[in-house]
Amino acid sequence: MKFMSLSNQINQKQTIIDIGPQPGPQTRFLQSTANICIYGGAGGGGKTFGLMLDPIYHYHNPKFVGVIFRRTTKQIRNPGGLWEKSFELYSLINGIPRETSLDWVFPSGMNVTFAHMEHENNKYDWQGTEIPFLGWDELTHFTIGQFFYLLSRNRSTSGVPGYVRATCNPDSKSWVRKFIDWWIDNNTGLPIPSRSGKLRWFIREDDKFIWADTRQELINKYGAEQLPTSVAFIPASVYDNPILLQKDPGYLAKLHSLPRVEREQLLGGNWNVSRSTGDYFKRHWFEIVESVPRNEVIQTIRYWDRAATEVREGDLEKDPDYTVGVKLSKTKNGIWFIEHITRDRLSPYKNKQLVLNTAKLDGVNVHIGLDEDPGSAGKSDNADYVKMLSGFIIKCFRPTNDKTTRALPFSSQCEAGNVKLVRGSWNEDYLSELENFPDGGHDDQVDASSGAFNALNGNIIGDFSKNLIQNKTSTISNISSSSQLNW
Repeated sequence: MKFMSLSNQINQKQTIIDIGPQPGPQTRFLQSTANICIYGGAGGGGKTFGLMLDPIYHYHNPKFVGVIFRRTTKQIRNPGGLWEKSFELYSLINGIPRETSLDWVFPSGMNVTFAHMEHENNKYDWQGTEIPFLGWDELTHFTIGQFFYLLSRNRSTSGVPGYVRATCNPDSKSWVRKFIDWWIDNNTGLPIPSRSGKLRWFIREDDKFIWADTRQELINKYGAEQLPTSVAFIPASVYDNPILLQKDPGYLAKLHSLPRVEREQLLGGNWNVSRSTGDYFKRHWFEIVESVPRNEVIQTIRYWDRAATEVREGDLEKDPDYTVGVKLSKTKNGIWFIEHITRDRLSPYKNKQLVLNTAKLDGVNVHIGLDEDPGSAGKSDNADYVKMLSGFIIKCFRPTNDKTTRALPFSSQCEAGNVKLVRGSWNEDYLSELENFPDGGHDDQVDASSGAFNALNGNIIGDFSKNLIQNKTSTISNISSSSQLNW
């Protein structure tokens, strides 16, 4: 068997560390002989730990290199993300972390690196490289082009043939759903238990996948020059991770409390369910009130989603985007109040005047959030706003996820009845846009509302100069003899 435990292989300060997977899907994932093995399909199944555990099998190989990708660097560095989790494992086996390059070097010379691939063209950053172990954390976040381009880098002179391991949660709209179709019941959207871990083989011809039950079947049909690739899919759920349930018994309750679609995906592992228009926001979720209880307000922000282009004559027929500023207050009892929304189509100059004049009306106690467009132009534009708004507390945020993902935390609170609207002439336009999200055309008010909610809920409003969580590491101590680390 490829991987059962590193017991008696690693000696740290005279203490034997027994590191191994949990029985069940995690063990099958580490034992798989597939060229590409995809693990997951629900939340809390121990996917990330299994992914980080796999390269350790080659601990003594000085030529072995592993790269584990996450879509953005922020996702790698986030609390509980790859970098923080890696300390809980790699520090136990004498790994040396290098913060600037986000990698670990082990005594033999073996290396594991964490890397991002935020933009499509980032795949070309890896031209000319050799990556024996190619890992993807949350594969559905990556494009099919990124994944298959990196397969060309999955080669090895380390004595270990290149192989790929990936984790994911269900996403019916991702290319991964079609890729693993054979392992999923198309009627229910649930994995077929009898097919878990079974190998299938494919070749790719004219961007089409051609599948077979055996490698030889493809060679016989398409020629000896074909190089079929084997694939396995291994589903797991939170019930396959008893250690997590023991350490955090409330996690299961959190999965049960998710909105229906996310609950079926992350708890049930359903690959067919998805949200559509009307699933994110419903009009009857919102109570309209006359005022905000000021004595209960903790923080208030005005968050701006700005239109990217100037409106010219004739543009209104094309229905261009709006510049939107949402004023949101958070109270100490967990209720959120949307106090006011300003919305207009303006030139870049008039946009700045709108933001400045609104800030003066709101007052210095209302913080200001701005979306930042990617690239140097976005940074330069926001620098102008920061300069113009001297005297106000302002922060620029670069969105890292798609609109629907960013809207989910806000949507959950709305569904629970925790978001109220202050009565105003803007109410009807706002509710109409929310109800028609994400397929109703305009989503500027939704984007600004999500931005405001995520900013306040992330506890990053207040002292913007303070980096709340950076370079956070975990220290493992007091390891007893024959202790076991699982996840």
